[in-house]
Amino acid sequence: MVSRVDDWLRQAERNLRSAEINYQNELYEEACYESQQTAAKAVKALLSYFHKELRGH
Repeated sequence: MVSRVDDWLRQAERNLRSAEINYQNELYEEACYESQQTAAKAVKALLSYFHKELRGH
């Protein structure tokens, strides 16, 4: 079974790829949103790795 850490990182990588594509196509608002999602999921992966409680949405 895939760990939750790996799942969060995989999702973050998808968001990052989307952000890069949006940026290249000059869709800056969408690129910013996907970048924020990337950071949030990377932080969730880090917290999961250290077995810390995830709070918020």
